[in-house]
Amino acid sequence: MQKFFYKRSKVWDYIMLVIGTGLVATSIQCIYDPISLVTGGFSGLAIIVKAVTAEVVPGGVPLWLTNIALNVPVFLVALKVKGKRFIGRTLVGTFLLSAWLYVIPPIDLTQGDYILAAVFGGVIGGVGMGLVLLAKATTGGTDMVATLIQHYVRHYSIVQILQILDALVVLCGFYVFGIRAALYAIVAIFITSKVSDTLMEGFKFSKAAFIITDKYEMVAKHILEDLDRGVTGLMAKGMYSGADKFMLYCVVSQKEIVQVKEIVAEIDPNAFVIVSDAREVLGEGFLEYSK
Repeated sequence: MQKFFYKRSKVWDYIMLVIGTGLVATSIQCIYDPISLVTGGFSGLAIIVKAVTAEVVPGGVPLWLTNIALNVPVFLVALKVKGKRFIGRTLVGTFLLSAWLYVIPPIDLTQGDYILAAVFGGVIGGVGMGLVLLAKATTGGTDMVATLIQHYVRHYSIVQILQILDALVVLCGFYVFGIRAALYAIVAIFITSKVSDTLMEGFKFSKAAFIITDKYEMVAKHILEDLDRGVTGLMAKGMYSGADKFMLYCVVSQKEIVQVKEIVAEIDPNAFVIVSDAREVLGEGFLEYSK
């Protein structure tokens, strides 16, 4: 699965974009909207607009129409400020999301259950957004607005601006739909971000080990031969003792880290070992580089 994400053609990118926007639209149309969960972005604003206009327009203004109406002026500004290359696949992603919102029927999949809506909406939306990001695109909306604002306010990052914009949308949702819906919306946002981050970073987490031992040659030999993993030797200096040290550094899978600790404990029980998470490892034996 990892190689699929790292070595693919543009065709696969657009396939993922179609599937991803479809999943995001499903979470909005069939989970968030029926239960009034405003999870930020233009989709959250679309849910608010639909509810507010329900008394004027039968059923309220459709989500897809609001999404397009909000995105059109943003794209026009982005075209003027950033140019055609900046818009790129985001225009495709925005169009696909609106198309899916138009096509997918408004079915309440969670039957009014806030917990199910927050959990499954977060998972489905997170997988969809992860696929969109893997396709090197976005769905426009507040992402685009945050980028444009950051163009003029350089001392704030895009992520900081985006958080503020989405927080304002959630506050609007709180004002219209109440505290309960707003709190569950925050849960859904958290799950969505975790799922999309996991999909982006990969499911196969690795472990990085720093080993300080006087028997470094023997430890390195066993790791090289028993695990068939590379080991790097680094010169170090103990600042308390002032003595020169030799530190080993290696990256292994989560299962193999147990063997690494066993090897070190058997050879040198006095060794100092630091183990940390390696979120993404590229190279032989792990993920292949993207072409």
